[in-house]
Parts: sequence; structure tokens; C-alpha cells
Amino acid sequence: MDNQEIIDKLTKVCICKGVSKQTIKKAISEGADTVEKVWSMTNTGNGSCKGKRCGEKIQLILDNWEEEK
Repeated sequence: MDNQEIIDKLTKVCICKGVSKQTIKKAISEGADTVEKVWSMTNTGNGSCKGKRCGEKIQLILDNWEEEK
């Protein structure tokens, strides 16, 4: 496991559900290409904030997917 993988595993994108950046990236690599699809595949977006905190973070990961993978 390289440094970026460790950082992704420890970085929480969805604070409400405790979902890591690693989990979000896995969902994107498996075909989730919108925030809503990522929410569906990772059980995010339905916590106490209803996606207000993680939605923008997920969109940023999607927007930068080619550089991040």
C-alpha cells in the first residue's frame, strides 16, 4: 500500500457515515459517474446532513478522477 492509498483510507469524505475516500474511489472505479450513483453505492448522502457535507467533496473527486486514479 503506497502513501496515497493510506491517506485515502484514513480520509473521511462522508463524516455522517464514516465513509473514506478509498471507498468513494472504489465506487467510481466500479462505474459510479455521478454523485447520486456514488451515494447509492456507498450508503453516503443519507446521513444527518443529507449530503450537504459530502456532496461537494464527491463531485470534486469525480471531476478530478482522471488525475486521481
